[in-house]
Amino acid sequence: MDKLLWLALFLRMSQPEAKLTSPASLVVDLALVVAFFTYLFSVLKPHVPSNDPHMITLWGALGAACMTGVFWLALQMFRVVLKAQRAAGK
Repeated sequence: MDKLLWLALFLRMSQPEAKLTSPASLVVDLALVVAFFTYLFSVLKPHVPSNDPHMITLWGALGAACMTGVFWLALQMFRVVLKAQRAAGK
């Protein structure tokens, strides 16, 4: 009985209206993310407290990767909000 109720709830969920991504938007996202990572890596590298070049590269890249992940999430949220605002304006 529980499986039948769960299946009924699942079937009533709304289906996505349209794809939110296109190949062009993926290329733009990739270019922005790579540019942001490169910029942050160049900013963070001098701030690593080490004399070992491998450690400087490692921790600069790890710090830049974390912040680039947050940038990517913010970019995706911006795209969704922009699309919703455009749809609401129609």
